[in-house]
Amino acid sequence: MKLTHLVLMLILSIAIQAQSNLVKIEPINFSKVNVTDAFWKPKMDLVATKTLAACIYQTEQNTGRIRNFEKAARNKGETHEGIFFDDSDVYKAIEAMAYAIKTSKDKNLEAKADEWIDKIAAAQLQDGYLNTYYTLTGLDKRWSDMSMHEDYCGGHMIEAAVAYYDATGKRKFLDVVIKWANYFDSVFGPGKRDWVTGHQELELALVKLYRVTQDKKYLNLAEWLLSERGKKLAVGYTWSDWKDTLYTQDKEPVKQQTQITGHAVRAMYLYTGAADVAAHTGDADYLKAMRTVWEDVVYRNMYITGGIGSAGTNEGFSKDYDLPNEQAYCETCASVGMVFWNQRMNSLTGNAEYMDVLERSLYNGALDGLSLSGDKFFYGNPLASNGRHKRSEWFGTACCPSNIARLIASIGNYIYGYKDGKIFINLFIGSQTTINLQKGDMQITMNTGYPWNGNVQCTLNMKKKLSAPIAFRLPGWATGIAAPGGLYDFTNPIDEKPILLLNGIAIPYTIQDGYVVAQNEWKDKDVIEYKLPMTIKKVSARTELKFNNDRVALQRGPIVYCIEGADNDGKAWNVISPSTISFSTEEFNILNEKVVSLVAELPSIQIANNGFTANTVMQKVRAIPYYTWCNRGSNPMQVWIPTTFKEVKVNY
Repeated sequence: MKLTHLVLMLILSIAIQAQSNLVKIEPINFSKVNVTDAFWKPKMDLVATKTLAACIYQTEQNTGRIRNFEKAARNKGETHEGIFFDDSDVYKAIEAMAYAIKTSKDKNLEAKADEWIDKIAAAQLQDGYLNTYYTLTGLDKRWSDMSMHEDYCGGHMIEAAVAYYDATGKRKFLDVVIKWANYFDSVFGPGKRDWVTGHQELELALVKLYRVTQDKKYLNLAEWLLSERGKKLAVGYTWSDWKDTLYTQDKEPVKQQTQITGHAVRAMYLYTGAADVAAHTGDADYLKAMRTVWEDVVYRNMYITGGIGSAGTNEGFSKDYDLPNEQAYCETCASVGMVFWNQRMNSLTGNAEYMDVLERSLYNGALDGLSLSGDKFFYGNPLASNGRHKRSEWFGTACCPSNIARLIASIGNYIYGYKDGKIFINLFIGSQTTINLQKGDMQITMNTGYPWNGNVQCTLNMKKKLSAPIAFRLPGWATGIAAPGGLYDFTNPIDEKPILLLNGIAIPYTIQDGYVVAQNEWKDKDVIEYKLPMTIKKVSARTELKFNNDRVALQRGPIVYCIEGADNDGKAWNVISPSTISFSTEEFNILNEKVVSLVAELPSIQIANNGFTANTVMQKVRAIPYYTWCNRGSNPMQVWIPTTFKEVKVNY
């Protein structure tokens, strides 16, 4: 064997070992998970019907998004309609369709997706380029402005095509994006043209394409795009809208970044892409940088709902601890991005605290973006309202509807993980999957009343006895930790131990990296019961969060609560929550949603009929899950309840 061959084999071996050492958990793909959950399955069905119906109507009838593809295919000099990045909304809708088709088997939805894909394919140029804005306004200007979202649209197109191929096995859309990616690779890269993605997205999408095709040039291209950031490239490109490179996380190289800056969605997609690249290259420098930035987000810049990006001026971050409630921006897409990024961080590290943050964002900040009817949306998600907020049927910039749709439709992606013979239960969502262990297959059927109760039951089915550690996430809220880093604390911290039973009998377990781990030789029809305490917690914030001084929030399990005028005589700002008063649970219906609400008799300021005299009375106050607010019309709302009368506003 030649020496050069030996050296190449050694390098390959080192690379493979680095990758295996970095990746601790491999998520189980949604296509291998059947979701049956009482909480999430109705929401998935709602997305497959009402939400996607709204997206289809807006895309075809009420806006020019699909017409732009038809015009580009005709090539007759017709005018582009809408905004330059509108193509991306079509792609995200197709991605959501793909997940819904896989779970619902809806042939009409599949036919609609195929119809759109045919129109997209017809609009593609011979060289592989595909962007309706520049095709219709002037190809001579393509790739001349990094802020114009050509690569962003291309990234969402790739994600949609990969999801559609995964769901249906059809290659047409996949072949379109392969042609586009090959074109992009022919123009950009080492020795070619430099480029910085103005709105990050392509990086993570290229890694998805690599996973499907196993063509390493896509992984290399993603890594190269990451390496281009922070170089202050002077290559004749312009930023038409934003000159501040902090806005797009381009001030420093990714591996040297230590603080969260700029546009929240761009940041989430960037760090998700960096994690994806690190998972395949074993580059620990990316992980080190992301951990540092993650701490800056979670320890100093995250709302109790898991929402991020407090400022509307840049749709992103301002300064540490600047987390106003009524003025909170908290874009739905940013919370969706928090789900993406934290899953990747959990995968790379094997640490459950990332899944804790994911869960917080999922059940609160992201889910709030979709109405209970499935056809109205929030773009921003404030934590307090004077009663003027309302949900919308659509937006001029309509990234959020299709983004929350694709997240909910793909919820199966986030439940289970597996690595080196170890099974991980990350989210407690009723479902079924089969894990391929080294010595046989194990089917897991999970039933749970989560998030309303903490009882989780997993039934195991297998042909022969199998040994494997099973790790159940131990949420921080169940151990007295309100949030990593101490940004929030429970005023009544209780470290309650989870209960783990096998066929009704307690079994020993260890706690590793935030997981309750049981090592056993499992047999067919074994039933594991995992019980988490569901106590009502009052939450306080660090004093640096001045907007929350002398206030408390309410949390039970993963659910953050708010008080809304619809349940409290039209008001939400006239009550206080003294530390001496406790809340209790009460089942409640909000339209079609059955929830667990929290109730207490609280001091309330009431204005007498004369309009001048204020009286303090005790009033029954109901708190509802934050994600359900503003579904019964516009009315006042607060997450953070005052503990003293000085913060009370009787006119809200």
